[in-house]
Amino acid sequence: MELSRKGRNSIVIEKDGQIGGLAKTLRIKNGDDEYLTDIGPHRFFSKNQYLYDFIEDLLHEEWRLVPRQTRQFIDGKFYDYPVKAMQTFKNIGFWKSLRIMIDYVRARTAYGLFKKPMETFEDYVVANFGRTLAEFSMINYSEKIWGIPAAQIHPDWARQRISGLNLWSVFAKAIGLGGKKGPKSLVDQFYYPQFGTGRIYEEIGKHLVDEGNEIHVASEPVAVRHDGKRITEVDVKDKDGNVRTYRPDHLVESVPLTRFLHLLDPPPPPEVLEAAGGLKWRAQVYLFLTLEKETVTPDNWIYFPNKDIPFGRTSEMKNFSKDMCPPGKTSFFVEFFAFEEEPIYSMSKEEVFDLVMPYFEEWGYFTRDEVSSVHLIKRPCVYPVYDLEYDVRLGKVRDWLDGIENLIYVGRPGRFRYTNQDHSLEMGILASRMILEGRKYDLDTIGSENEYFEKGPIYEKRI
Repeated sequence: MELSRKGRNSIVIEKDGQIGGLAKTLRIKNGDDEYLTDIGPHRFFSKNQYLYDFIEDLLHEEWRLVPRQTRQFIDGKFYDYPVKAMQTFKNIGFWKSLRIMIDYVRARTAYGLFKKPMETFEDYVVANFGRTLAEFSMINYSEKIWGIPAAQIHPDWARQRISGLNLWSVFAKAIGLGGKKGPKSLVDQFYYPQFGTGRIYEEIGKHLVDEGNEIHVASEPVAVRHDGKRITEVDVKDKDGNVRTYRPDHLVESVPLTRFLHLLDPPPPPEVLEAAGGLKWRAQVYLFLTLEKETVTPDNWIYFPNKDIPFGRTSEMKNFSKDMCPPGKTSFFVEFFAFEEEPIYSMSKEEVFDLVMPYFEEWGYFTRDEVSSVHLIKRPCVYPVYDLEYDVRLGKVRDWLDGIENLIYVGRPGRFRYTNQDHSLEMGILASRMILEGRKYDLDTIGSENEYFEKGPIYEKRI
């Protein structure tokens, strides 16, 4: 889009049948009814006013402010987020509250006064929240996401996602202290397109085609040739099996990093491939249910940190926008984290449905008779795993790739970096500047603020 505005044409190759990546919105038919769902709901927040203006110019009245309601379900009880002090105190009781405070003081003494090093994610959250609270919702949920112990998760995960967040900042927010300081703003409300977050990318695609650019879906690169300094050719196979060769001035790509290396001809040096071989991805399994029911919960999301519950998060798309479902009906989206070799990743939709229904029936969410259709979605390479060696391995791969002057690798999969859609948009903007200006920008500075990830302005819509 940015290049098109400057008169530069692009060719977009998309492996899926629909553009948008992990931020696409699916349209699911059930008889005469149509349901919309993101692949894991996406709220939008950013510190970049340009992005808000950019999306508003695309979507106009479809770009809407939504109140956020998020809860965690821990040990059989619900906890609101943002935290409500009295609710939390009532749920956990006096003695556990006291234990949390004592552990926090101990942790601040050990990691603050005595300078105990923070070498792992576990160290980081214990240092900032104390052992009891860290184990209550952060360590267990993070281990559920990544599939490895918290002591084997790199502290970069905490620095990137919750830097600046600690027990005091949460408590101050809960009791109304600190004014505008601390975690704020977009934990309370966020912007969301009327017909799903994929509308952003659908409109970008429409503008590109209208300006004479090409978009080829159901197509994928099968070979990327280079001379050691520049990408020279890219072979692309379409849905009919035909292969076409392109000779691009620049290649901007977001193929999962570890897979992209195997497209290269000649291949990277053995030490680069060896480093990449140690990088791991976490996949996701999604169960989407359409329901003959008005509503299930008032929440956008509910998180389930306890490991005895097999899924990690649920969401109800109707609570993002009523237009995501037919009138009088709703849908329910259930997310599982998995490695591709785990049993859940190879289960059928009937097996996954049977796995989750006892929980929803016990909690009074809905019955089997109220479920009108069941849909199973699987996606590999969703979460780059931040284990203790990832940064060294990734550094070796990037050092080599950065030597190819007309290659720009972007996005969560392309850079092996957990980022949100606003950061991917910013990467696209910077990629266009790199092409137009003939210079390099450090894409890793995007989203690397040393503060809580959800801080940022709720922008004022232009009049």
